Amino acid sequence: MSIAAGEIRLGVAPIAWSNSDLAELGGDTSLETCLAESRQAGFAGTETGVKFPLDAAVLGPILAEHDLVLVSGWFSGKLLEGSVEEEKRRVDAQLRCFKALDAPVIVYAETTGSLQADRTVPVSRRRKIAPEEFADYGRKLTQFAEYLQSAGVPMSYHPHMGTIVETDREVDLLMANTGPAVGLLIDSGHVTYAGGDPVGLVRRHGARLNHIHCKDVRKAILADVKQRDLSFLDAVIEGVFTVPGDGAIDFHGFAAALAEVDYGGWVVVEAEQDPAKAPPLQYARKGFEHLTATFSAAGFSILP
Repeated sequence: MSIAAGEIRLGVAPIAWSNSDLAELGGDTSLETCLAESRQAGFAGTETGVKFPLDAAVLGPILAEHDLVLVSGWFSGKLLEGSVEEEKRRVDAQLRCFKALDAPVIVYAETTGSLQADRTVPVSRRRKIAPEEFADYGRKLTQFAEYLQSAGVPMSYHPHMGTIVETDREVDLLMANTGPAVGLLIDSGHVTYAGGDPVGLVRRHGARLNHIHCKDVRKAILADVKQRDLSFLDAVIEGVFTVPGDGAIDFHGFAAALAEVDYGGWVVVEAEQDPAKAPPLQYARKGFEHLTATFSAAGFSILP
């Protein structure tokens, strides 16, 4: 289904039920439970996660059984030090699955030297690259994005805590050094954690936006984990993230900014938490209801 400017569909990521990097957070939760509760909460689609088979012949019927469609899913990029041809080989199976199931984008994050899955190192010690290095990186990224686009599943680049693209300045450099095939994902939680401005990024890069992740941030916990200089995963365990409407981010302002730039596409609740402390169905419903209210108030039509 195509989504026009001013229209959105609401999806969810399975990470609230079963964390991809921390087996102790929902590791015993079945894919069946995740999908059943995603639909029960009201969502129309889901992203992939650690328990999802990346075989369209297997995954397609599973999603159809739960009246869900495939929204997107994470790909761990290695272009910073690798070649475009190697990246094509690495993405092949996932790309074929996503294409067969009509996923609108594939979420790309650069994981070379990333700390997002390393509990032993504070996220503040992440690898950084110099501004002048973005030109070469952006050239390779654009080539790979053009390949994905030609295959029918465009790239949506995910600035992420613990990676080389985290701050607003780094997002600006990335956009300035890449071509239009490199779409941009804005994740309200990661931008806020990094000290950035989600609304400002929307207004500067609206033409490149092709996917949105919405999670909220508990400000007191954010201040504490930064003061203690914790790893990203330890911050997640502490509860730095939650669903929209349960933290400090102004989603009314965020939705209004997206309306200003004529965004049309998927808006995905992705709020990794400890499911023992934040029951996924309860919190998923809260996020769905808050985004329904805020995006409706901003003038969006929410497609079923």
